Parts: sequence; C-alpha cells; structure tokens
Amino acid sequence: MDKKVSALNENEGVSPPETTSNRAAQKIKLSRAKQHSVEEFVTNILAGDIPFLSRAITLVESTTVKHQQKANAILERCLPFANNSVRIGITGVPGVGKSTFIETFGTHLTGMGRKVAVLAVDPSSSVNKGSILGDKTRMELLVTDKNAFIRPSPSGTSLGGVAQKTRESIILCEAAGFDTIIIETVGVGQSETVVHSMVDFFLLLKLSGAGDELQGMKRGIIEMADAIVIHKADGDNVQNAKMAKVAFTNALHLYPLKESKWQPKVVTASALENHGITEIELLISEYIILTKENASFENKRNEQNKFWLLSTIEQQLKTNFYQNPLIKAALSEEILALENGKTTPFNAAKRLLSL
Repeated sequence: MDKKVSALNENEGVSPPETTSNRAAQKIKLSRAKQHSVEEFVTNILAGDIPFLSRAITLVESTTVKHQQKANAILERCLPFANNSVRIGITGVPGVGKSTFIETFGTHLTGMGRKVAVLAVDPSSSVNKGSILGDKTRMELLVTDKNAFIRPSPSGTSLGGVAQKTRESIILCEAAGFDTIIIETVGVGQSETVVHSMVDFFLLLKLSGAGDELQGMKRGIIEMADAIVIHKADGDNVQNAKMAKVAFTNALHLYPLKESKWQPKVVTASALENHGITEIELLISEYIILTKENASFENKRNEQNKFWLLSTIEQQLKTNFYQNPLIKAALSEEILALENGKTTPFNAAKRLLSL
C-alpha cells in the first residue's frame, strides 16, 4: 500500500535564474556598502575583514558615479599598503583543468602559511561561458579555506573595463593582506594579453595527447609564458605528457632570452594527484628572486603601470566621445550618408573627430 502524502507536504521550489540571484546579491552588497564610511572600509580592509573587502570590490565594479567616487577614495587610502604580493596569471584552453589546478595550487600555498586571492578576467561571464562563477562552486576546499579569497569576475562586454576592475581589486586584496594573487583568464582571445599586463609571473597550462602539441599554438602566448605546465599528466597520459614536455622545451629554446634573463621552463603536473605542484611553486619563487635581484621585477611593474595609465586615458576618451550628445546626433547622420554612398568612412571619421 502506497504511503499517504500529507497535504502539508512542501515540494521543492524552482531556483531563481543565476543572473537574477547575482544581480540581487550585488544590490544587497551595494546597499550595505552605502552604510559605511571610507574610513570604516579602509580600517576593516587593512584588518583583513573579508565582508568589507567583498563590499569594496562591489563598489569598484559598480558603474554608478557615487559608488565609483567612494571606491576611488578607498583605493587611494589602500594604495600605500598594496604592491606587496606576487601576482600570478594562469591561462589555458577550456578543459585544461584551470579550476582544479588553482584549487590544488592555492591549497598548497595556504598550507605553507600564504594568503591567496583568486580573481578572474572574463568579459563574457554574464553569459556564463565557463567563468569563475562556476569554478567557485567547484573549488570546494579553497572556498572554505580561511586563508583564501575567491572573487567571481565582474561581468561586462568590455575587456578593458573588466580588466581595470580586476586591477583595482588586486590593490584591495593586497591591502587586506593577501600575499599571492592568482589571476585566471576565463575569456578567450585578448584576455591572455590583458592578464599578462597585470601579473609578475605568467603560467600557461597545456594538455598533451591531443595531436601535435605545437599545432595552432599562438606564438605570442609562448613568448608571454614564464612557464608551461603540461597538465593532467596522470594515468595513461603520463607518457604523452613527457613527450609534450620535450616538444615545448625545444620550442622555448628557439625564442630569445627574456629581458629579465629568465629562461622559461616546462614542467608536467597533475592537480588530481598533487604531482608537480611543489616544483611549480619553487619555480615561481626562483623567478621572483632572480627578477628582484636584477631589478626587472620593479621595472616590469612600472611598465605595467604606464600601460594602464595610457589604456585608461584611451578608454575614457572613447567613452566621452560616444557619450557626447553632439557626436551621437552627428554619428547617425554620417552613418546614413555612408549607406547612401555620399561619403567615405575616413572623411566621416574626420568630421566627427573635428567636432
């Protein structure tokens, strides 16, 4: 006989869409952020208070003028306490195991007494293309580690805009006492270049056993890499990983030595089996010691600051240009003239710029 079900029995409801939940959470954080002064924010961030750090980053990500002004004030006050971490960029194709690697590597570092913050550069996170929003739920060990902080990427369509928010988030995380900042690229295309422009050490994760390991590899990414990790070197893939290591090592020797005098290395690793993780940590430490001794570490950071200064100016000029009411009206007229064959793109651009 079937068990009787009570009329008071409550069925499981439908979960709200992720985008709605994220938007609601953002509003709650911003409303809380309004209640605190800049002084309170700075004091608590410097004390390592994670809720205050999260709210400050939410202010940084906001597009509201008042929030941006408050965020800038907090950033200015936190800046003297920043720039004291090692910034590590991690990239690789989807499926290479970035989130698994970051969790194992991050847990290894916190086990050594380090404080680790994980941030992301992803202009497409709003449409959930493998963003760290999903990775956060998979990093079960790291997300509960008191010495780790995982921050989902701010969504947006502009890579430059998202990257700027990430740069500012780095400052806040450093002021909060995080000595290792891991920046993950979860977008595609230019995101590798953008992440390279804000980190000290750039780590490229590769898979073996997928045909010619060097096929389709962008020359630029190899040139940017300070180390290449042949990941998922476990089980039946160990031999393939060893062969890939030889191939990449030979390829790296074809490139000129970096200005820092660092010779990029290739290692095999398995985050699943915790193999090669210590070697990678030692490799990064060796790089930091070398580059600090020959001053290339500081020089690189200075060059990155100049790059971001010019990039920010360019971005702001572009924004101001397109938001100008005069330009908006004239642009519509010029586009119509183009469609009717009455002008060329170059002449139209000259007239718009002259306004």
